[in-house]
Amino acid sequence: MALDLSTWTRPDRGALFVITGASGTGKTTLVKKALQVIPELGFSVSATTRPERVGEKDGEDYHFVDQARFAELVDGGQMLEWAEVYGNRYGTPRAPVDAALAGGRSILLEIDQQGARQVRAAMADAISIFVLPPSFDALERRLRRRATDSEAVIARRLSEARLQIEHCGEFDYLVVNDDLSSAHDQFQAVIVAELRRRSRLDSLVRRFVAGAEDPATPVV
Repeated sequence: MALDLSTWTRPDRGALFVITGASGTGKTTLVKKALQVIPELGFSVSATTRPERVGEKDGEDYHFVDQARFAELVDGGQMLEWAEVYGNRYGTPRAPVDAALAGGRSILLEIDQQGARQVRAAMADAISIFVLPPSFDALERRLRRRATDSEAVIARRLSEARLQIEHCGEFDYLVVNDDLSSAHDQFQAVIVAELRRRSRLDSLVRRFVAGAEDPATPVV
């Protein structure tokens, strides 16, 4: 049954959700759906040193910066995580994430397990979710059904998947994507439950306590 979020109380402080899973586990599908249905949930825009491609927009697809600026961000502790891939650097700027969380909005960050480890080191209260396949055999079938990759690419993706999945025990929550509808429910339930924590709703507590102490005070 789908979550009914037609009424929603904004938390005093948002949460940073770090999402990891091997290629083919469906993590991107789960993330996109959650962004559509959960209020005030956003996706982190990464910074990169690679050139802007046709159709991309700075600030929407990526924050495009040069190597010198990227190095400044890293050296200044302004990156939650970063990595170099084929000579280009990619990373998550900290300032937009901090601003969103302080305003009660939450952020989804979809990265690999190495990046997730960096984020957890930088922000101890980040909530990590690992998306698992029902089995390695099922994962291989999914990769083959794509019919877009060569045997060599499939073998590499499976090898990388095994390496990533070895670290799933480091994460706060595990979601097994066997049945997609159920996986959506589990994934969204984790996010909503974390955002309903009492520690994120002090203002709501104060409002109700004030109403209980003074019967004339309306609780709205």
